[in-house]
Amino acid sequence: MTNAASGLAALEAQLQQDLEYLELPAKPWVPERQYQGAAVRDVVVIGAGMCGLAALAKLTLTGINNVVAYDAAPAGKEGPWVTFARMETLRSPKSLHGPALGLPQLTFRAWFTAQWGRAAWDALDKIPKAQWMDYLIWYRRALNLPVRNGVRVSHISQADDLIALDLDGAETGRIYTRRLVLATGRSGLGGVAVPAFLQGIDRQFWAHSADDIDFTALRGKRVAVIGAGASSMDNAATALEQGAAAVDLLIRRKAMPRINKMTGIGSQGVVHGMHHLPDAWKWKFVAYTADTQTPPPRASTLRVSRHANARFLLDCAINAVRQEPQGLVLETTQGPLRYDYLIAATGFTNNFHGRSEFAQLAPHIRTWADGRWQPEMGAPRSGMIDAPDLGPAFEFRERVPGACPMLAHIHCFNDAAMLTHGKVSGDIPAVSAGAERLVRGITASLFAEDVEQHYARLEAFDTPELQGDEWVDSTPLLKQEKAL
Repeated sequence: MTNAASGLAALEAQLQQDLEYLELPAKPWVPERQYQGAAVRDVVVIGAGMCGLAALAKLTLTGINNVVAYDAAPAGKEGPWVTFARMETLRSPKSLHGPALGLPQLTFRAWFTAQWGRAAWDALDKIPKAQWMDYLIWYRRALNLPVRNGVRVSHISQADDLIALDLDGAETGRIYTRRLVLATGRSGLGGVAVPAFLQGIDRQFWAHSADDIDFTALRGKRVAVIGAGASSMDNAATALEQGAAAVDLLIRRKAMPRINKMTGIGSQGVVHGMHHLPDAWKWKFVAYTADTQTPPPRASTLRVSRHANARFLLDCAINAVRQEPQGLVLETTQGPLRYDYLIAATGFTNNFHGRSEFAQLAPHIRTWADGRWQPEMGAPRSGMIDAPDLGPAFEFRERVPGACPMLAHIHCFNDAAMLTHGKVSGDIPAVSAGAERLVRGITASLFAEDVEQHYARLEAFDTPELQGDEWVDSTPLLKQEKAL
């Protein structure tokens, strides 16, 4: 056994001892259910990336063990880390505890130092993205989390007081669950955001930054990348490193964003307090950070600018795109520009109407546009106004009360929850706090729903602690003494 393997084995043994000391996982406590002869899951999680694993881990540790997570990706490919995330390292500091749920032995630092030692940890600057994926694979294995890969949820519907899920892929058919968690990452409830000027443009000439792009095919090509965020830099750098003839970053702003505002005020107050702020303050925080924007990491920007054939074109908004036989002509505020290929690093949208599996839910989901946003908060900004209006455990709310009752049992544990809950269900720093908030709410609601059965268990419990031979009733002697 190598030193790395033996160190990891020792870490896993320590983790198991810690869990034992804490009496975790807690004993199962949720009554079993059946529906039409089929077993019913207590919770199903859609997505087994970082947020899905954190939610699943917290559920099982809390004694809700009749759970499963489904992910359409193959094992080891969940989330963006080794697919469309094209950065070299994570942005987050290496010391953040991420999805560790308060367990020191479950942190990335413990996993890393167990294998390579303290000196290697001290020398590490940022976490390589593939190494973060390796850590998440270990996290899943160390906690023995029930994940099924290669399975897609194709439809969600109501079945009496349960949620019916139709599955395709490695597992097919219909299953039933009492609660559903949507741990669907950056894509949230919708998908990629595509600018209107790309509508109707042949996909051979462009891709979204979240697509599976064949960068080798861009060798010798003129490439445009829209945006000034981290994803823009990562995709531009990848194209340059794969031999693109020229890469232009088309940046609408007149100056690059330089200050990461939210990092500057990061604290446990922000993590736990943002959710409890009045709505006007929530809107103000998110709108301000959207206005100031998050700058790309310095290393990612230098990864682009080190190439002589890269250009940063500022104050360069795109007004229209015209397709020609040999490429694209972009009409910009800096005049017409010609490219062979374009990459739109334009983020994601909450437009869940475009997702077939959400078709039955979409018309009923209450958003901030349905009364939570008020004109005095500011302009009704796209990307915020369509954010879901969520309850305290990330549960959806109905646009019309009573029209879709199952929404109260579906939890939006993904990036779309940020306006209501803060950044606790998408980014590394506060994902443990988010998972705890989510599972605390699910736990309370499941217990309340089964309260009659729990009370019946209380009445039926008849295991005595005392056998009757531990004492002598002295009352008769007391009566005799009083009679004398």
